[in-house]
Amino acid sequence: MSKKLVLFCDFDGTITEKDNIVAIVRKFAPPEWEALTEQILSQKISVQEGVGKLFQLLPSSLRDQIVDYITTEATIRPGFADFVRYCREEGIEWLVTSGGIDFFVDPILAPFDLKDVPIYCNGSDFSGDKITITWPHSCDDHCSNGCGMCKTTIIRRYDPATYFRVVIGDSITDLAGAKIADFVIARSFLAQKAQELELPHQSFATFHDVIAILQDLKQQQEVS
Repeated sequence: MSKKLVLFCDFDGTITEKDNIVAIVRKFAPPEWEALTEQILSQKISVQEGVGKLFQLLPSSLRDQIVDYITTEATIRPGFADFVRYCREEGIEWLVTSGGIDFFVDPILAPFDLKDVPIYCNGSDFSGDKITITWPHSCDDHCSNGCGMCKTTIIRRYDPATYFRVVIGDSITDLAGAKIADFVIARSFLAQKAQELELPHQSFATFHDVIAILQDLKQQQEVS
């Protein structure tokens, strides 16, 4: 490729088949979680505000119970291990860019030994009575969306003159990044929006699909 390929891969609903935050609050939070989730999805409140409030519904004492539950419940999307291997073999740079939280992202990804892959996600503090979410990767001066973990901030660090930037994702938290990427590999909500906005994209169901799309992209770039 004339430009260096770099991938920004979402976690919840992408690497995992379901959204782990929703699974956690559905299992452990009081009924108020539903109204908060609706406010996030309808963009009445920012992701950062909404996720922060969701976890303030949960006692810190539940940490071990939550981790045990979500690491058992989380299902990895088929083909992910092959995707990790493919990227290593091809020397493709990729990052996990997740709106999830470190206390469940890290243990779910631990079996894949991603020491060579930067993992960007939100942090957590269990020192108080309730779980407090921290924001080590919040929005830069170019973004005012209150993302929490700002994917566009990470993407902008990669000069489009040098890098061919590909977003892999599924949800509203991936949309802003998709709009500034060179190409989008999408499913669910993000695939619908990419179609509506006429963003260069292809849809995927498994990471085997992702590998095939990347192979095609590399071939097209080499021909051009």
